[in-house]
Amino acid sequence: MDRQAFYRDPYPVYARARAARGLTFAGELDAWLVARHADVREVLSRPADFSSQGAFRGDVTPSPRAFAELAGAPGNAPVVLSSDGEAHQRYRRPLTRGLSATRVAAARPFIRAAAAGLVASFAAEGGVEWMGGYARPLPATVIGHLLGLDPADVPAAIRAGDRAEDLIFTPMPEDEQIAAAREVAALRHRLVAHAARSREQDNLTGELVRGLAPGPGEPTTRQRDEIVSNTQNLMLAGHLTTTALLGTAVHRLLRDRRQWELLCERPELIPAAIEEAARFEAPVQGFRRRVTRPLTLSGTRLDEGDTVFVSFASAGRDEAVFAEQDVFDIAREPARHLSFGHGVHGCPGALLAREQVRITLELLVRELPGLRLAEGEVTMAATPIHRAPEKLVLAW
Repeated sequence: MDRQAFYRDPYPVYARARAARGLTFAGELDAWLVARHADVREVLSRPADFSSQGAFRGDVTPSPRAFAELAGAPGNAPVVLSSDGEAHQRYRRPLTRGLSATRVAAARPFIRAAAAGLVASFAAEGGVEWMGGYARPLPATVIGHLLGLDPADVPAAIRAGDRAEDLIFTPMPEDEQIAAAREVAALRHRLVAHAARSREQDNLTGELVRGLAPGPGEPTTRQRDEIVSNTQNLMLAGHLTTTALLGTAVHRLLRDRRQWELLCERPELIPAAIEEAARFEAPVQGFRRRVTRPLTLSGTRLDEGDTVFVSFASAGRDEAVFAEQDVFDIAREPARHLSFGHGVHGCPGALLAREQVRITLELLVRELPGLRLAEGEVTMAATPIHRAPEKLVLAW
C-alpha cells in the first residue's frame, strides 16, 4: 500500500495484522507491527527488552544545509519520549510534577476562559472550520500558559514546533527545509532565554529547569541542551495530541447524529465519550521500539536491533477486547484502552488532554447543541503519529 494512503486509513492493515498468526512486518512502517491489545500491553510493560530509542523516527531526512541551520542552535539532546532507564526517569519527573492533578485543576479556570473565548469568537457566524478555529488554538494556548510563555509569543512558538515535525515527516524543497530549520533554531534560542527567566517560577518550564539543572549556578551546555530539547518536545506533544483528540472526538460525535443527540440529552456521558473517542481514533497512532535482545513475541522471533511499531490505535480496535470494535458508541461498557500508552512511558499529559476535551464538550453541548457537519467527506491528515482531520467544517 502507498505510505500516504496507509497513514490516512491504517485500520484495514491493523485488522489483518491482528488476524494473522504472530507479528506482521509492515513495509509502510519499516517495522514489525504490534497490533493486538495484549501484545501492545506486553511490549509497553517490558521497557528493558523494547527500548524507546528511536521511538519518533521520521520519514524524511533534511538536507545538509537544513541540518547546518540546526547545528548552531541549542538543543539536539535526548528527550523523555525516546529515552530509557535513569535518563527517562530524570526527564519525566519534572513533567509528572508539572502536569499533576493539582496543577491541572489549577489550570481549569484558564482553560474554561480560553475555550469560551474561542467559541464566542465564531458563535455568531453560524459555522467554523473546527481544526483551525478551535482544535489547534486551544491546546496551543493552554500549553503556552503552563510553560509560562508570553501569550504574544505562543503562536510563533507553536508554529516553529510544528515546523520541526514537518522537517522529518513532510517532503519539502530544500529552500523550505532551510526556512523551517531557521524557525526551529530561532525557537530554541528563545527557549534558552525563557528557561533562564523561569528557574524560580511556578510553571512547567521552571520544573524542567530545576529538574534538569539542579543546584546553583548557570546550567552546563549539556543541561541547557536537555532543557531546550525537552521543552520543545513538551510544547509539540502538549498541543498536537490534544488537537487530534479534539478533532476526532467532535468528528465522530457528529458523524453519527444519534451519538451527538445522546450526548446533548445526557451530558453526564461526556467522560465516557472522551474515552470512546480516544479508543476509536487514538490521538497518537503508536511509537517504535527497538528490540534489545533476541526474543519471541506472539510467536515471532525477533533479533536484537529489530524495530517494532507499537500500535495504540490497533489495540483500541481489538475484537478480542472490544465488542463491535469498529462502532463508535459513547454508551458502551467501558474497557481499558491503551491510547495514552501504558507503563513507564504512559502519557504524562493525559489528564490535561482529557480536561480540555471535557471542558470543550460541556461548552458545545450547552452553547451549540445544533452543531452539525457542514461537509460530508473528512480527510484525515497523512501522518504516522497524530491522527486528526485535515479540516473539519461545522455549522449550526
